[in-house]
Amino acid sequence: MDYQEIIVIDANIRFGRPCIKGTRISVSDVLGWLAIGMSYEEIINDFPELKQEHIRACLQYAADKERKIKYAV
Repeated sequence: MDYQEIIVIDANIRFGRPCIKGTRISVSDVLGWLAIGMSYEEIINDFPELKQEHIRACLQYAADKERKIKYAV
């Protein structure tokens, strides 16, 4: 799966924050829910427009962004 087919950035949606295509749900929303301990199933129950692949795409997006950070040594 290529997260770039699922995660989109549109200046007119959520102030240009990365979101799941076709929704106003941002990557940071999903990551926050996972961080507080919500399971995939709980997130999908609360937001039925989401699928597991959307949640995995958010994780892939975050991992890709972290890999691209240039750390000062």
